[in-house]
Amino acid sequence: MKLRSAFLACACLLGGSTSAQSLRVDLALVLAVDVSYSMEVDEQHLQRQGYVAAFLNPELVRAVKDGPLGRIAVTYVEWGGTAVQVTPWTLIDGRETAAEFSGVLRRQPIRRIAFTSISNTLAFSRRLFDLSPFEPGRRVIDISGDGPNNSGVPAPVARNSTVARGIVIDGLPIMPRTQADTAFIPDLDVYYRECVIGGEGAFLIKVTDASQFAEAILKKLVIEISGLQMSRLAPNEQPQPVQYGLGYNCFIGEEMQERLIGR
Repeated sequence: MKLRSAFLACACLLGGSTSAQSLRVDLALVLAVDVSYSMEVDEQHLQRQGYVAAFLNPELVRAVKDGPLGRIAVTYVEWGGTAVQVTPWTLIDGRETAAEFSGVLRRQPIRRIAFTSISNTLAFSRRLFDLSPFEPGRRVIDISGDGPNNSGVPAPVARNSTVARGIVIDGLPIMPRTQADTAFIPDLDVYYRECVIGGEGAFLIKVTDASQFAEAILKKLVIEISGLQMSRLAPNEQPQPVQYGLGYNCFIGEEMQERLIGR
């Protein structure tokens, strides 16, 4: 079984194989990482290094091995106004395959993409699940970002469509300490909680300083792989459609973009 798992991992790294179509995994995980222009270049490098280091960490490997099947599938996506799949769906079933994924990710160039479309990224991620050659017990989108949605349909619309398909959305809001960026909102963690994350067990971990990337990324991945329940949501509670003017304003990003255009 070990040899078969290693072969499938290599096949997925090369773009997938029909031999992997029926392989069951504990989790299919989309890592959706913000590379919009509001992210500083050094922040992007620290963020990438955090993911590269996480898949070399024994704690993450133990979380994978402790699952019912002892294997997961992962793909890495970078996004701004649009999204790009950086690595194909990859089987992780132990230290060697985790290290291979880390190495592949480390060698990818870091790109920058204009605008911030959480909604487009969620739609893109849903399609990736449809194209995955694996049969997962759980499906999770782990989305990080440093600003609210300002392109595409409003984030709650895409959130609700995603959760309706049984997909969990977790958040990693990146919260800068200054207001130099035009996309800055001081309560981005609240925005992610009210407008972005959803599904059973959904949770968020916020980053308030770039030095926290590595620790936050590892903690979040271990929780997601382990399937721990950290959500404020009740097990059967679904996000309710957001109506303009009621509760938290989930359209703040679109409004900020409209004001910027209208200057």
